[in-house]
Amino acid sequence: MDDRSLTRLLDGVAAGTVTPDDALRELRRLPFADLGYARIDHHRRIRQGIAEAVYAPGKTAEQCAGIVVELLDSPDGATPVVLTRAHDTQIAAALAAAPGGRVVGSTVVWRAAPTRPGSVLVATAGTADLSAAQECIAVLAANGVAARTLTDVGVAGLHRLLASLDALEGIDVAVVVAGMEGALATVVGGLVEVPVVAVPTSVGYGAALEGVTALLAMLSSCAAGVTVVGIDNGFGAACAALRVLQTVHRTGPPS
Repeated sequence: MDDRSLTRLLDGVAAGTVTPDDALRELRRLPFADLGYARIDHHRRIRQGIAEAVYAPGKTAEQCAGIVVELLDSPDGATPVVLTRAHDTQIAAALAAAPGGRVVGSTVVWRAAPTRPGSVLVATAGTADLSAAQECIAVLAANGVAARTLTDVGVAGLHRLLASLDALEGIDVAVVVAGMEGALATVVGGLVEVPVVAVPTSVGYGAALEGVTALLAMLSSCAAGVTVVGIDNGFGAACAALRVLQTVHRTGPPS
């Protein structure tokens, strides 16, 4: 539920189209719903503009399905629902309990929001970085943002990025996904004036240290103002971009 949904509920009570008892029943569930194994935060979208997502690792398939069903049964009936980092068994259980989800890699999206203002570019250094990029793109799409993509433009072949400089124009946020030494984030950060969110990935040979080298390099970037999320954290990058868009466009979450 978001501010607009809450306003509609109160307007319905005032107009007599929603009974006080029905409104009370919805408001009781508004802060959170206690499933015993999880407390589902229906209030998060009002506070943050981004609904709670389901992080699958550590949960049973049945728990993933139960949380998804509860989120889909949110008081406003319109909030996007996202399941992240899910394996095949978890995805199958969630889709059996809640058909209609769109699967993108290990991410599943139900009830994607309408298109909202804002332009995000997601660029990857290599094809091996696509997993984290796809997670980012799926979460953005769930929240109404169709990201532009620029793939396999790492600095080992810088001419590939230079041939696509037009893609960097007219955007509100750039998300740069890179492993190895993570240099692409600095290159893009030196070319654009908009916020840059860097995602280090666990891609790389021995000295890449499963993403630690890219993480430290991005944190040490000489392109001032580059923001860095955790290793392989496409979800976090998408949420950072969404917060920027909510500030730039002052739209709040889509109704």
